[in-house]
Amino acid sequence: MLLFSVLASVVVGLLAGLLPAVGTEPEQGAKPTIGSTLDPLSSPHGSNCSHLTLKLEFSSEVVEHEYIVAFTGYFSAKARSLYISSALRSSRDRQLEWHIVPRENPASDFPSDFELVHIRQASPSSLLTLEDHPYIKRVTPQRKVFRTLKYVSSPEPAAPCNAKPVTPKWQSWQSSRPFRRTSLSLGSGFWHATGRHSSRRLLRAIPRHVAQILQADVLWQMGHTGSGVKVAVFDTGLSEKHPHFKNVKERTNWTNEKTLDDGLGHGTFVAGVIASMRECQGFAPDSELHIFRVFTNNQVSYTSWFLDAFNYAILKKIDVLNLSIGGPDFMDHPFVDKVWELTANKVIMVSAIGNDGPLYGTLNNPADQMDVIGVGGIDFEDNIARFSSRGMTTWELPGGYGRVKPDIVTYGSGVRGSGLKEGCRSLSGTSVASPVVAGAVTLLASTVLNRELVNPASMKQALIASARRLPGVNMFEQGHGKLDLIRAYQILNSYRPQASLSPSYIDLTECPYMWPYCSQPIYYGGMPTIVNVTILNGMGVTGRIIDKPIWQPYLPQNGDHIDVAISYSPVLWPWAGYLAVSISVAKKAASWEGVAQGHVMVTVASPAENDSDVGELTSTVKLPIKVKIVPTPPRSKRVLWDQYHNLRYPPGYFPRDNLRMKNDPLDWNGDHIHTNFRDMYQHLRSMGYFVEVLGAPITCFDASQYGTLLMVDSEEEYFPEEITKLRRDVDNGLSLIIFSDWYNTSVMRKVKFYDENTRQWWMPDTGGANVPALNDLISVWGMAFSDGLYEGDFSLADHDMYYASGCSIARFPEDGIVIAKNLKDQGLEVLKQETAVVEGVPILGLYQTPSEGGGRIALYGDSNCIDDSHRQKDCFWLLDALLQYTSYSMTPPSLSHSHSRVAPPTGSEHPLPQRLEGNHLYRYSKVLEAHLGDPKPRPLPACPHLSWAKPQPLNETAPSNLWKHQKLLSVDLDKVALPNVKSYRPQVRPLSPGESGAWDIPGGIMPGRYNQEVGQTIPVFAFLGAMVVLSFFVVQLTKAKSKPKRRKPRIKRPTYLQQQTTTGKNPTV
Repeated sequence: MLLFSVLASVVVGLLAGLLPAVGTEPEQGAKPTIGSTLDPLSSPHGSNCSHLTLKLEFSSEVVEHEYIVAFTGYFSAKARSLYISSALRSSRDRQLEWHIVPRENPASDFPSDFELVHIRQASPSSLLTLEDHPYIKRVTPQRKVFRTLKYVSSPEPAAPCNAKPVTPKWQSWQSSRPFRRTSLSLGSGFWHATGRHSSRRLLRAIPRHVAQILQADVLWQMGHTGSGVKVAVFDTGLSEKHPHFKNVKERTNWTNEKTLDDGLGHGTFVAGVIASMRECQGFAPDSELHIFRVFTNNQVSYTSWFLDAFNYAILKKIDVLNLSIGGPDFMDHPFVDKVWELTANKVIMVSAIGNDGPLYGTLNNPADQMDVIGVGGIDFEDNIARFSSRGMTTWELPGGYGRVKPDIVTYGSGVRGSGLKEGCRSLSGTSVASPVVAGAVTLLASTVLNRELVNPASMKQALIASARRLPGVNMFEQGHGKLDLIRAYQILNSYRPQASLSPSYIDLTECPYMWPYCSQPIYYGGMPTIVNVTILNGMGVTGRIIDKPIWQPYLPQNGDHIDVAISYSPVLWPWAGYLAVSISVAKKAASWEGVAQGHVMVTVASPAENDSDVGELTSTVKLPIKVKIVPTPPRSKRVLWDQYHNLRYPPGYFPRDNLRMKNDPLDWNGDHIHTNFRDMYQHLRSMGYFVEVLGAPITCFDASQYGTLLMVDSEEEYFPEEITKLRRDVDNGLSLIIFSDWYNTSVMRKVKFYDENTRQWWMPDTGGANVPALNDLISVWGMAFSDGLYEGDFSLADHDMYYASGCSIARFPEDGIVIAKNLKDQGLEVLKQETAVVEGVPILGLYQTPSEGGGRIALYGDSNCIDDSHRQKDCFWLLDALLQYTSYSMTPPSLSHSHSRVAPPTGSEHPLPQRLEGNHLYRYSKVLEAHLGDPKPRPLPACPHLSWAKPQPLNETAPSNLWKHQKLLSVDLDKVALPNVKSYRPQVRPLSPGESGAWDIPGGIMPGRYNQEVGQTIPVFAFLGAMVVLSFFVVQLTKAKSKPKRRKPRIKRPTYLQQQTTTGKNPTV
């Protein structure tokens, strides 16, 4: 027993001697800034590490008289000029004045596929004549991009660069969404929480270097530092003699300013995260940096500047490109086409997903493209950053369903990077997370011996297959999870070209990761559930699906209870395509409850490389499917959401529903129950309702299956056949709830100035909702909305309410229930800057149709109270009350006996609102088409018809757990060991006078984490120490028994206990 106690004390002593060397080494202060004048981006306290908040806003507008003429190929300047002049001469417009805008950048010496043309008095016929030329692909307006960077002092106290400032865990957020829209870079030093509650815990210090936190030092010690990889930074430039960079290969200027230097600091910060070699270290210090200055010091850029710079990047054979900007316009065709061309040329593009969270449906382009690695942000406690934009993509609406984005997430809060002239500073935002991934990709690419295997698809496959999933977070927030650099290295170095899927499985029972699919079971008679899967093709830039995907249900797991329809990209280019899987319940399972499983098999083929003897490469992937089936719910519990008649930006200018939001004027979130109406959807599910989405005309659903049709914020017109069918459906028992919004032609003409843009392209073609179209729909019941525009606070049924830019009810049946409130006339305020209160504004109406068994209709003039975009006070209680009325014919007493009830308006006092004269809604409408005079409805399209796959049943047991770490072919991450680590430190150039030589890595140890070598050494030392002590006591006992008693000699302390244990091999201060 005594021996055991001694051994334990010795082991504890050994551990005590080691642990302080790992976890308690003191920090060292930063070197003060040299000179008497502080850099404008430096800390006011004299530190060379500043803690600043960067507020960034992103907007764009069309440039008058300037057009981008895109060609079908690359031509010389002389040829391009001849093509344009010949096309315009054929228009025979003598008043036409035009000239080609000269280039003043490096691209002027090379062939190009576009030209910027200034055309005065350009008529539509002139532009059509241009597009008719056989070598001209498209003519689009030139766009001017504004990015506003504002640096302000951080609210947290300044601290030395190398200190560990304690950051508050709790942050105060006043609303569900910040009123001021930001984009891509945010404040420094904040932990942006996800909004989930967590109990009190110890505060955590800011980690030191994001590259080390992600274990880049492990790859550095193997000798990998980004050497031989060309990485491009598209941003605000970089100064020539910045001390953090040793391998700036080229700096190019694409703006109209005669400088290459960074006057803002954002481009320097981004470049530092990727390739800084000292102080705030980057991931790949030996990579070739190519700096593209595409923003001026006034923070302005143009689409044409980006196109020229992209062409130059292709010419220079850039490997990795970081783009820390973005916007909602995924229909800016020249830009999107050029991004496709970039990735087709094996440029791995990494882009920020956006800073418009926590709202869903806020993804930015180009990060939302399949061929681009879209990056979201997390804090250093692995919480999704509040600012990080959420999915889904909205390209596919209304008929389809969005894709999973972001692809991965990584640190984007309080990350340290290079200062403008020297030193370090901290910034937050997805524009910070993007260069973290770009730096990691650059470092990973340098580890692959066969560089031909590295392409946009294979790199994305490695990143998403190795990502660590965050618990309690859904896939539209985290994508595939958190970046894991070492696991990605393991995959890349065992990679074989192949196809893979994102997501790699469909499990409608797995919550919360598979939200929203897991939030509602499927049943017979419901709208098919659509899952949009991305196919990544690492075998080549182009590919195809062989034959057809095969549906194989597992019979023991009731796979024959579901039907599957599959559509897919006819060509996978560049590097990717889609696989849309529609899932429905078979008729025989109408009353059945349980889980059904099966899988879809897809074979992808790609042409082999030119020097290969193999004609075609093939890869087969399996998509497991697991769904929860319940008996068909009663009609009263089923709500149908009308998605077909919601329009959004892009392509047209559809204004926000709340006119107070001047800094966020575009309605661009999709108006879907899983984007900006997510909270409403969650509430309805919690109340037991089943909500389905109608992505087709009203003529395409069986109204006998549903209790209520919910129409919110509709901007689209209606086919005459839709109006007729809806009247018949309501007579047969279908109920209707409409949440409208403002519509006033005078205000619509006025709001074009909210974006400081007088171009006609920005003239809104509807208001918050298309009230004239809604009035056509409900006129048969003697109902109509007005063109009044109202706002204000009021109380209804003991609930506080806020009316945000809503309209009033102008006409309603005399036997209906109408609620009125006193509100401000916002239209008067917008037009004349005058304030007035209008008494008795009708805002809510309830009506029971007279036909036997007929449905009920409810109207409300404002949708902002159920919209997540700028909601201030929710009215979910009102939606509950209206659904009780429409589904169960239960009139809420709080409304029917309200003191605010008034006589229904007859609508005789004022004319009903008319459509804006000369509007261009037909350009974006699925219903209207251009016509001489007024636009006319198109022919009613056929309803979507799904071709169900013929099942090939399997009489075998399905896998029980679909979620595994994705294994690419036979790669097993647990069996791919890291090579022996050798001591390595990236080479650095000699220091200039006044530069700091510190690598800023105290002992090579990260806070709160053992160094890998030390962590592996501790148990070895402990074991050896215990064995030595045991041997020592055995020897002493043997000597004591064999020798006569004498005076006990003094035992010397073992020398191994006096020795200091060494720490790792990492560079030290």
